[in-house]
Amino acid sequence: MQGVVILGATGSIGDSTLDVIARHPDQYRVVALSAHSNAEKLLALCLRFKPEQAVLVDGAKAPWLAAELKKAGGKTELLVGEAALCEIAAHPDAAQVMAAIVGAAGLLPTLAAVKAGKRVLLANKEALVMSGELFMAAVREHGAELLPIDSEHNAIFQSLPYACQQGQGLKAHGVTQLLLTGSGGPFRSRELATFGAITPAEAVAHPNWSMGQKISVDSATMMNKGLEFIEARWLFDCPPADIQVVLHPQSIIHSMVRYADGSVLAQMGNPDMRTPIAHAMAYPERIDAGVRPLDFFSLGQFSFEAPDPARYPCLYLAIDACKAGQGATTVLNAANEVAVAAFLAGRIPFTSIAQLVEEALARFGRETVSDLAGILALDRQGRQFVENRLPC
Repeated sequence: MQGVVILGATGSIGDSTLDVIARHPDQYRVVALSAHSNAEKLLALCLRFKPEQAVLVDGAKAPWLAAELKKAGGKTELLVGEAALCEIAAHPDAAQVMAAIVGAAGLLPTLAAVKAGKRVLLANKEALVMSGELFMAAVREHGAELLPIDSEHNAIFQSLPYACQQGQGLKAHGVTQLLLTGSGGPFRSRELATFGAITPAEAVAHPNWSMGQKISVDSATMMNKGLEFIEARWLFDCPPADIQVVLHPQSIIHSMVRYADGSVLAQMGNPDMRTPIAHAMAYPERIDAGVRPLDFFSLGQFSFEAPDPARYPCLYLAIDACKAGQGATTVLNAANEVAVAAFLAGRIPFTSIAQLVEEALARFGRETVSDLAGILALDRQGRQFVENRLPC
């Protein structure tokens, strides 16, 4: 019986993780859960899964939640605030920590899990985007086990030789290229001239995946794929020149690995996050994820395209930032988070997301950072820079 902590339990990754756990009550138990502000859903999860601890980051509804837990006779201890996320991430009874907090807010608790030597199931790509070199050094120093949850990185991981899964170099085992696939989002064939009129409701309507709002917008701009490009560079210790993005609208091939002998290995499956979650939780074994198997007779044809720079400028900003270094990727992420939030709030048009990110990179993209304090300071600068350019 393995204890599991879920950081970001009320989001879509949290839902999928809890579904997998519920299918295997003899193998996993929930030790702690966290939510940012959704007290009602956190209450329901606490009553169902009975964790030892729960964290509500935004304390506005904490008194209500504490009273409801007490009324229900629950044994769950309620903690409040961001610092408590780091506390549960290092919980002594947890073997695994699902890092599913969206954005920069997930960096410190994910690092806490790493420093506690946990098996870290990494769904928070920003941890590596902001601090890849520092983060991977911490994984090695503290003996943590890092397993990717993003479907693309999990697909690459599954397609690598076992030695590479254990951290040995790609080139030494015949790997020549990592191929990141992406659907192209909801606007792959939309007229470019109409992009200024894209609404938040249109941007969050992903054709294949069920995701949160921020990630859905990132998919529409393909910034999500850009962040994954940066993440892949650090996860697999692969130079940017050896990573390629390929549009695959059907979202059945989740990513591929090219080998020196001409072979290409791919991981396939229905677009359901329970597959990579179950794979990482049980690794190196396999368990039922509750996912419908592929029916090859109903799949139809697969297609592949190169991503258009005019349609997806955010993707290419991210690739250039990856080549530039840690300071640039930190600024890229900070600027994008603020710009996406502004778009979802109706403050800026869709096309301004890339514009604001590009302006932030022009201002701060050559900064160098060598420690966590410098990364967090640059993150704040990038955010404030974009905030100052938003309409009142």
